[in-house]
Amino acid sequence: MGELKDYRNIHEMLNETVQRRREHVAYRWFTAPGQTDEVSWKEFYAQVRRAARGLIALGVKKEDKITILSYSCYRWVLCDMAAAVIGAQTVGIYHSLPAPDISYIVDHSDSVVAFAEDQSQLDKLFKIREQIPDVRKVILFSGVVPEDGWVIGFDEFMEMGEQIPEEKVDEMAAAVSADDVAGIVYTSGTTGVPKGSMLTHDNLTFTAQSVAGSVVWYPDDQVFLFLPLAHVFARTCVYTSLFAGCTMTFCRGIDFIAEDIKAARPHWFPSVPRIYEKVHAKVTGMAEAKGGTALKIFNWAFSVGHEVGDLKLAKRPIPFLLGLKQRLANKLVLSKIQEALGGRVRWCISGAAPFNPDIGKWFHAAGVLVVEGIGMTENTSFSNLNRFDDYRFGWVGPPGPGIEQKTADDGEILFRGRNVMKGYYKMPEETAEVITEDGWLKTGDVGEIDENNFLRITGRKKEIIVTSGGKNIAPARIEGILATSRYINQVLVIGDERNYLTALVTIDPDNAAEYARQHGISFVSTEDLAANPAIVGMIEREVQEKNKELASFETVKKIRVVPEFTIDNGMLTPTMKVKKKVARKRYAEEIDSLYK
Repeated sequence: MGELKDYRNIHEMLNETVQRRREHVAYRWFTAPGQTDEVSWKEFYAQVRRAARGLIALGVKKEDKITILSYSCYRWVLCDMAAAVIGAQTVGIYHSLPAPDISYIVDHSDSVVAFAEDQSQLDKLFKIREQIPDVRKVILFSGVVPEDGWVIGFDEFMEMGEQIPEEKVDEMAAAVSADDVAGIVYTSGTTGVPKGSMLTHDNLTFTAQSVAGSVVWYPDDQVFLFLPLAHVFARTCVYTSLFAGCTMTFCRGIDFIAEDIKAARPHWFPSVPRIYEKVHAKVTGMAEAKGGTALKIFNWAFSVGHEVGDLKLAKRPIPFLLGLKQRLANKLVLSKIQEALGGRVRWCISGAAPFNPDIGKWFHAAGVLVVEGIGMTENTSFSNLNRFDDYRFGWVGPPGPGIEQKTADDGEILFRGRNVMKGYYKMPEETAEVITEDGWLKTGDVGEIDENNFLRITGRKKEIIVTSGGKNIAPARIEGILATSRYINQVLVIGDERNYLTALVTIDPDNAAEYARQHGISFVSTEDLAANPAIVGMIEREVQEKNKELASFETVKKIRVVPEFTIDNGMLTPTMKVKKKVARKRYAEEIDSLYK
């Protein structure tokens, strides 16, 4: 990839792709299991302009905010692009958020128009109608439009702008500059009220190019998206595939990933670590359940895969005999994992949370390369990424083209580049706390940079546990190691100012249930399993086994099995991160009991 281009705005980048890829498919979405509808780049651009005229007809002006409350879908991207073209700003909201959280974001962002995915999202907006007086119209993506002047259907919205001349769209598009804000992305609020990161047109067009310059992609690649577009990680992938001119297929929902990915047959896709962990737990659990000869073949195939993977990591040739074993292992076992992902995945990206290197090596052994990267909302979700031909597990790779990195005196990682946000919306003091006067973004991550400019994250500044014995411990690594047990779902390590480490642990419901059936343990629900002394004892033994991979001061001495951390019970953010402060407060008594 050559020098990074200074696009005037997103519309210019979009227009360039449309001219280059006019008749090629831009987006696909499922209309039924295994059945898709699609639009070409030419058709997409025409619809973007039509939606832009609809926004103009609603009185949306440059710098006005529009809210999209929906899971990822084609109409999400369509409306986002329409807003960008006329200089409006998109505010994405997780479809899983409850009404009070939505109220805060819509009100704080000063949104004037809202798009709702379906009736369930519309119901939330009706609940908070009095708290969001600036929203003058709600557009419903799908469902029956109520007899209320506040809500209109999507088809009606698309027809509203027919009286708006095309020249008006061109005039507004020409007035948008690189430094104008294209979207406000609110952080998921693990440590307080959500902050709105203002991402400019240049942030998004630059980052799309920097990502594209860090991966191996081809114009006819198929990309699969199931991450929520309210998450900047997903948005960045959309803009990257737009820049590259690839085809993106939208998943129907989180419950349909396994079915839709087989039908979409992507060449690459982004994901959070949790999905890879669930695949690993399910596949290994199924193999264990079969037992006997099938389990022996499974383990043999993976031992061959790991041997091949180690040689690839060392960039050494595969001996002839090992190559024969690999082909047999692939035929018997490993190809089934590849087929479950559609059968032609070249690579996948893991981001948004630490990725356990053992899980990465397991996929690598199966012939699926998962390259880990890192980013945060404040730097458009991208700074570093392992390369397709130069990768390490446990590291997040070198920075993308045009991005600088360094460590501060206390080990904090800092970044500088055109990917760094303009600032937090209406929060100048908080902005000054994270962006230095000379443009360096403070990440809050602690890590190391080696002689090849590879970055490894060792912990979070605010999450480092300091035991009463003075040991500094990064809990993320320990949590990741414990979570490789197929019976363990989530882990929260405790130990700050204590004399040893403990943990809150949730069980993997499917694998724990299978264990219970094999051992004659009766249960009615997952809650029964979590409370059963035999299951708790098994989890304790799993933790003891995983402790063997840790230094003595890092080992978890005691655990408490608790119900699953979810978004609904307030313990999990929409990006699947545990709200550690909330969990520690809610289980304060249980934690204290572990130290008596």
